[in-house]
Amino acid sequence: MKTLRGTLKRSILGANTRRTASEWARSLFVIVLAGLLAGGPLSPVFAQSPAQNPPSNPAPTAPPATGGSSIAPVASLGVASHNYNRGARAFPNIFKPYESLHVDPPVLTNSPRVDQLIRDNKLEISLQDAVELALENSLDIAVQRYYPWISDAGLLNADSGNSGFSTPGVAIGSSSAAINPFAFFIQNFDPLITSNASVADITTPINNPFTSGAGTTTNAGVNVASVVTHSTQFSNQYSQTFHTGTNFTVNWNNTRQSQNIANFFNPDVSSTLSVSISQPLLNGFGKQMWTRNIRIANNNRKIADWAFAQQAITTITNTITAYWELVFARENVKVNQQAVAVAQKLYEDNKKQLEIGSLAPLDVTRSESEVATDTQALIFAQTTQLTDEQTLKNFISKDPLAPNIINVEIVPMDKPMQPETIEAASFEDAIKEAFAKRPELQEQIYNLKNAEIDVRATKNALLPSLTANAFYLSSGLAGNATAFGTPTTVGNTRAPIVDVNGNPITVDVGGVPTPIFEPTASAPVLGTSQHGFGTAQNQIFHNRFPEYAGQLTLTLPLRNRSAQAFHARALLVQRQLETQEQQLRNAALLDVRNSYIQLTQDRAQVAAASKARELQQQTFDAEQKKYQLGASTTYLVIQTQRDLINAQGQELRALANLEEAKANYERALGRTLDVNHVTIADAKSGDIERETLIPGTLHGKVVGTEELLKSLGDGGQR
Repeated sequence: MKTLRGTLKRSILGANTRRTASEWARSLFVIVLAGLLAGGPLSPVFAQSPAQNPPSNPAPTAPPATGGSSIAPVASLGVASHNYNRGARAFPNIFKPYESLHVDPPVLTNSPRVDQLIRDNKLEISLQDAVELALENSLDIAVQRYYPWISDAGLLNADSGNSGFSTPGVAIGSSSAAINPFAFFIQNFDPLITSNASVADITTPINNPFTSGAGTTTNAGVNVASVVTHSTQFSNQYSQTFHTGTNFTVNWNNTRQSQNIANFFNPDVSSTLSVSISQPLLNGFGKQMWTRNIRIANNNRKIADWAFAQQAITTITNTITAYWELVFARENVKVNQQAVAVAQKLYEDNKKQLEIGSLAPLDVTRSESEVATDTQALIFAQTTQLTDEQTLKNFISKDPLAPNIINVEIVPMDKPMQPETIEAASFEDAIKEAFAKRPELQEQIYNLKNAEIDVRATKNALLPSLTANAFYLSSGLAGNATAFGTPTTVGNTRAPIVDVNGNPITVDVGGVPTPIFEPTASAPVLGTSQHGFGTAQNQIFHNRFPEYAGQLTLTLPLRNRSAQAFHARALLVQRQLETQEQQLRNAALLDVRNSYIQLTQDRAQVAAASKARELQQQTFDAEQKKYQLGASTTYLVIQTQRDLINAQGQELRALANLEEAKANYERALGRTLDVNHVTIADAKSGDIERETLIPGTLHGKVVGTEELLKSLGDGGQR
């Protein structure tokens, strides 16, 4: 305290009189900070632990100036910095979508807060500290935290045209409807580009060399004709399905081919550009059908959030229960130690009276038996304390066998007391609040939405498939061809006209078959006309050889049993989920009623136990006065003292039961996160955010005055 005040005094006296406005602001900040630090030791209860019974409303956005350990909610409900529902971008790195994702390995070590709270091999924690440690270290929460991320990945998969992934609490992972099952295309909302390149050399025997123009060869006296083909193909395809069910496909095919037969072009280049569009008109018509799995995956992502909230509520409730059980166990050990001390004193007194002959031996035996019984109860209480301590240690640490915690004694700082009234104004109000906040009921709402989506999709799948197709094709052909001049008749040379088999064609002239001849013409070869890929593409894009087609395809499954089965199943699942929703509502109603009754009973038991302890205190005080006046005996004083100890133990048990009943009532109404000042973002990130100016409490790091002054100079931004 003196050091802090001296530092403050020197800071004020050493200030320059010509300071700028910024320097004055920094000096004022130092004064406020020093005041906070100086005031901390004067009020350790407020500086180190929260109120034992926080109000049943969320904490403010910023914590109070007292530096309490309440958790300040953060705005985002996202899962830390991870978001797996967005794929890697292909720009500027086009290979990024084809690389493996990085997922951080799990952190299985205890959070730094554990070390910060250990003093002299003792872990002194308040109830709020226990809740925060559970949020940071509970393996149940650590495991559950992965399910929202898995749901994110499922949403990414659904966005691509597939289905999402199931997680706990999800009744319908994807739609069971077979939408447009007879359409032969790949349903993929991501564009697909397919490229194919091939080279082939083919020798094909032919049976008619004259028609083919391949000529003949001799093989063992047998004429054998063949076509030798060398071809190179390069084709590309772009295809994509849109949310309306429209499939769009573009093909661009190119082939270069050379043969040893007579063609107009040799080698030749043929190219085609085709565009096809198909649209379902009955089965699978409409955007609602094709985005059904995306909407289901979105709902399942919300279910994962509510399932995570359920796990956070369960963990917090169990931690609170374990905390109060340890509080009672520690106090119960003290009660039993006092009982053993009282019994031991009575036994010693009885032995002395036996020695002087004023007490029968049977009374000594009875007192000795009482010592043994109380010692046994003490051993049981001590082992129960060890068990409860280990239970709480498992809730607030990831690794209870870590060297820094395995032999640490947990010392609860809060004591149970009569909490303020938290019950709803009426049972109807309590039920209404539970129906609006309980996670399992919210999960069921989204499961019913998914069931409705699936019912509509399977109903649409009952329709026949009617698909409209439009097709456009543009072709191009080019190559190398011999360029001839004007043909001229070569003298009187004539050539016979032959049939397809090479035999001369004859006519009947006077009963004599006479061949038909035609004059032989010869055209001079002027050279080779060369046209290739460019010419073929020019023909394509100038639409020289177009083809247009339209088509309606009706597919009518005659009995349609498969679609009927899926629709019947979807309806049955929907009705089952509606029944289950009522079952969950009834269970919630019973849970609220029972927890309210238990809370009321425990309040009454606390009142009765407190009254009994007060009366027993008065009895003990009166017996002590009588003993001082010689009107009582040591035995009676010890007996009333033992009764007082038992009454104190019963009151402590009743208070612990009441605190646990309060936690269960808040769980039944879905208030647990609010009353403990916890948000889903805190639990999901595994990091409890704090806004504070006290050095040493910001994310487990020591933040000194220089960093804080720098923050102030930057406009007060963190």
